[in-house]
Amino acid sequence: MLLQRLRNIGASQVLTAPADTAPYLTDWRGRFTGRAQAVVLPATTGEVAAIVSACAEHRAPIVPQGGNTGLVGGATPDASGDAIVLSLKRLNRVREVDAINGTITVEAGCVLYDVQQAAHGAGRLFPLSLAAEGSATIGGNLSTNAGGTQVLRYGNARELALGLEVVLPSGEIWCGLRGLRKDNTGYDLRDLFIGAEGTLGVITAACLKTFPLPRAQVTALFALDAVAPALGLLALAQSAAGPTLTAFEFFSATCLQLVTRHFLDQRSPFERAHAQYVLLQLSDHEDEQHAAGLLQALAEQALDKRLIADAVIAQSAAQSHALWKLRELISEAQSREGKNIKHDISVPISSIARFIDETDALLSQLFPGVRMVTFGHLGDGNLHYNVSAPLDVAEERFFAHQPAIYECVHDQVTRFSGSISAEHGIGQLKRDENARYKSVVEMNLMRAIKRTLDPLNIMNPGKVV
Repeated sequence: MLLQRLRNIGASQVLTAPADTAPYLTDWRGRFTGRAQAVVLPATTGEVAAIVSACAEHRAPIVPQGGNTGLVGGATPDASGDAIVLSLKRLNRVREVDAINGTITVEAGCVLYDVQQAAHGAGRLFPLSLAAEGSATIGGNLSTNAGGTQVLRYGNARELALGLEVVLPSGEIWCGLRGLRKDNTGYDLRDLFIGAEGTLGVITAACLKTFPLPRAQVTALFALDAVAPALGLLALAQSAAGPTLTAFEFFSATCLQLVTRHFLDQRSPFERAHAQYVLLQLSDHEDEQHAAGLLQALAEQALDKRLIADAVIAQSAAQSHALWKLRELISEAQSREGKNIKHDISVPISSIARFIDETDALLSQLFPGVRMVTFGHLGDGNLHYNVSAPLDVAEERFFAHQPAIYECVHDQVTRFSGSISAEHGIGQLKRDENARYKSVVEMNLMRAIKRTLDPLNIMNPGKVV
């Protein structure tokens, strides 16, 4: 019997009681709920390998899960009840910090914030940063190729990973934890598993890049009267600040209104409302005075060029934190406002203003009264382009239009040579959409890779492909 065999594997915990398994069976947004034979929590890579081997022999589907903070149902089992949920939260050791090599080697269940702190304790920076960093795990970050707020300067999760340790669908362990910047010895196996959402194997550990800690960070919030000037501001900031520009976050007036409505301790720093806002951060390796001078000069040039209508520059760490809260609370404010139809899309940066203006107009024509909650990482072309119901329309009635809204937005994304998933992944939410927009050649290649590595189709079936 599979469950008894799983219970006999080392220190693994096997949960079967409904009260114990429930937290692992529903996604963070509450959109997907599945069933499972059990939830298994191994403590070592060897135990993961033994669990995968046992599941392979019994043809039992495996759903790898990290912090369960995903937004596309990628870590949620289906309704069949056949799956084993493989939670990696107990694989949470920092194995090594190598400050000279600029690397940190951690297990997949390490919470992102803890990795940041471990690197910081060694005088290094691990720059991956996102709203769920207090609960999201490194394994999940890598499996979805997470982005976050500093992709502009440091790249996404794929670019931050040098090596991986992976349990393959056969139960074999591939140890590729090499902290090398150059390794030209054949196919790049590492990149197969990053962004694969656990459909090709289970990432159990990673060797990640770290960077020197900046000596100063300065933050400003700019108010703009339209989207297009934000692109001019980005070009100006890149020219004036160069690699010190580490964040360029964008959000609409609607986003700020939601935050101040649902979090009464949050206030807009501007006397009047503006159409759009940009939160900008510089990370300097000289000193506070140099960073502040760069930011002040940038703000003055932006005002002279009429790219911005107003600016607030943080004068302390507390003020900087307050400005960042206005951006970080948008998703939670949306949740409190009610359900909405989310899109995690990317388009070429130069096309962002046209995409927003044209798609907003199209949606308003097709679905009068919709409220657009648009925010994201404008510096790398990633928008969270979300559609909320009109105030006088019930959510259930509005959500009947979800397929049509998806089609409208994703058709527009494709017209602008973009992607329907920038950093959240495909999971089960976008699996059919992905097949609709990718070419036959691309889908056939992806399926061929899946069949080669996972011929039994036990690794997170029903996701991605």
